[in-house]
Amino acid sequence: MKRKSKGNAVEGTLSRNHGKKSPKVELVGQMLMSKEGYGFVRVEGREDDIYIPARKMRGALNGDTVAILAASGVSASKKREGRGGSVEGEVLRVLERSKKPYVGILQIIGGKAWVIIESRVMPYDVQVPLESVQREDEGKKVAVLVNRWERRDDAPWGEIVDVLGMPGENNTEMHAILAEYGLPYKFPDAVERAAATIPVEITPDEIARRRDFRDICTFTIDPADAKDFDDALSFRTLESGNFEVGVHIADVTHYVRPGDVLDKEAYERGTSVYLVDRTVPMLPEVLSNNLCSLREGEEKLTFSAVFEMNAKAKVIKRWFGRTVIKSNKRFSYEQAQEIIEAAAAGQAVPDAEQAPQPAVVQPEVAAQKDKQAVQPEVAAQEVRQAVQPEVTQAVLQLHKLASIMRAKRFAEGSISFERPEMKVIVDSNGKPLDVVEKITKEANWLIEEFMLLANREVAHYVTKSLKSKAPTFVYRIHETPNEEKIKSLSDFVKNFGYKFTPSKNPREIATELNTLMDESKGRPENAAISILALRSMARAEYSTDNVGHYGLGFDYYTHFTSPIRRYPDMMVHRLLARYMDKGRSEKKQLFEQMCQHASAREQLATEAERASIKYKTVEFMQDKLGKEYDGTISGITEWGLYVQIEPTKVEGMVALRDIKGDYFVFDEKRYCLRGKSSRQVFTLGDKVRVKVERTNLEQKLLDYSLVWTPPQKRGAKGSAGSSAKSSAGSSAKSSAGSSAKGAAKRGAAKKSASKERVSKKSRSKEE
Repeated sequence: MKRKSKGNAVEGTLSRNHGKKSPKVELVGQMLMSKEGYGFVRVEGREDDIYIPARKMRGALNGDTVAILAASGVSASKKREGRGGSVEGEVLRVLERSKKPYVGILQIIGGKAWVIIESRVMPYDVQVPLESVQREDEGKKVAVLVNRWERRDDAPWGEIVDVLGMPGENNTEMHAILAEYGLPYKFPDAVERAAATIPVEITPDEIARRRDFRDICTFTIDPADAKDFDDALSFRTLESGNFEVGVHIADVTHYVRPGDVLDKEAYERGTSVYLVDRTVPMLPEVLSNNLCSLREGEEKLTFSAVFEMNAKAKVIKRWFGRTVIKSNKRFSYEQAQEIIEAAAAGQAVPDAEQAPQPAVVQPEVAAQKDKQAVQPEVAAQEVRQAVQPEVTQAVLQLHKLASIMRAKRFAEGSISFERPEMKVIVDSNGKPLDVVEKITKEANWLIEEFMLLANREVAHYVTKSLKSKAPTFVYRIHETPNEEKIKSLSDFVKNFGYKFTPSKNPREIATELNTLMDESKGRPENAAISILALRSMARAEYSTDNVGHYGLGFDYYTHFTSPIRRYPDMMVHRLLARYMDKGRSEKKQLFEQMCQHASAREQLATEAERASIKYKTVEFMQDKLGKEYDGTISGITEWGLYVQIEPTKVEGMVALRDIKGDYFVFDEKRYCLRGKSSRQVFTLGDKVRVKVERTNLEQKLLDYSLVWTPPQKRGAKGSAGSSAKSSAGSSAKSSAGSSAKGAAKRGAAKKSASKERVSKKSRSKEE
């Protein structure tokens, strides 16, 4: 009899409850697999994942949708593996195979074709039909999609969906990362053709339908290497003394219509992907870098949020609508920062000493003036020279307003997490040259504050300002932190002498967190506290149900400001235009599905970006084997320590098995490793010295060994545990040459086994 589904559980599958045995229930969820062969199933609506031993996987692979039978109680095998939690289950059947391919090397062995997989979530190689492969592709990296795994087969079967190139080549490896996360790296021909046919000319009729900002001081501030300029700021002083600030966003939806081939491609991609050495755009370059990019000296169609603000940065009036602009200046963040710093130091600001003030206009005249035709166009270079002083003054005034807005935002509940972010510098061939810290300064904050303002005000307008009931809308939400994680953070910081007693009120928790971060700033434990505070936060996502944005402290928030690179922003533009034109509310269920898809694509893009950084940092460290570095413990798990070295912050692993001299136990509550005999304690933020032992570029693994661990001192704020023993250093030294042997063995075994007995891999043996 066919079972009737009800949510994620299937009716009629409860087992008999004999004696003390717990009932079992059939559930549906997504498989998260490990390289060792076991997995976890994530079921919607359940906080804890369900552990599946390798012997009970029944051919399920990472990302598959599976039906499982779950029971409560901690199993003996799970206890041995230290997996924690309370539920173990078994796979009943695979409902749907994952559409994400695996990446590996194509080899032809004994008349059979295999893709030899190197992945943290795939312990098996994949067989492909011999007749489907080209002999000249042997040895190349390919993307393979698993489509079946019958019980009679020793390994899964699949089909090659893309030939990526020779291993080790930069393009091959970057494309491999994209393929691994199911992200495309090129556009279909039909999409490119559609983009190429879009009219470039902006017609007089189109301009007449829009508010005209072409003669108003306007500029962009972006990274120096940016090509897709999707936001610009305009500025002028009104007769009242108030300021008019325009946040102008590329009007992508003017060119990309709902349901056309460009729109479908953008929806599937969900977002642009920013790898170390390249950008993989959501839209073809003719749109992202040309038609929709707000380039200096070019007329562009925009969708704008325009605010009248007083000197205290209070919004007096707001206006939303379609506009046309002409950017007077393209600033890099560094150039804008120079202007701000020169003014702060009382130095001469370039082109600003004799600068006229921005034109003063009456509010009632402004709208009329915006509709008027502009003077005949002059050369772009002449425009830059003529308006540079005015732009400079606009930058400085907007900086003042942004500083007020930023201070007010944190005072009202925004949470400040300031963790260093690193950037890999590569040459034209993708070779890593250096790893440096990304610096954010006032110029970055200037743009950030006005983008936040526009996003918040658009969400508030749709939700509260429209006369009808709040219609279906796309929100960027961030839920309140998990109570248990906040409690764990509270317990952890007490070890350092900090008082953190968050209440049930979310706003009070935010205030306490900011106080905690301020008090720990500049101290050794700050990094550890920042890490755990971030882990206590929920992940931001898109939804049609507004719960506010906890991290920002906003009751209403959306994404309106980046439609070139984010599909949800295109959704917001369309919905806003529809509701401003008195259109009916869209179907909530449809847009909720679109939100879920966008959130999932965003997460994949983030993971791919991190993977590219990891790949390049490991590549950067390849010629540094045997070198020693001072570092900081950045992560602690049941299998070892993660350490970030100075000054690059490149992170590697010190395996638990390689910390000699004692038996160390992971204390999850205090986030530390504790030696049973020596009472040596390793905790987040501890300073250590490590040696680079091994790099594995294929698996993006970097292994360190401990060379020296100083006595643990916490100063006036107290101690995180027992003092370190002097023997720690010598014991660590003795283990310097043995780091990550297990990983090395796995790699070696993988390569040897693949050629000799690749078809003999067992899918049921638990490693």
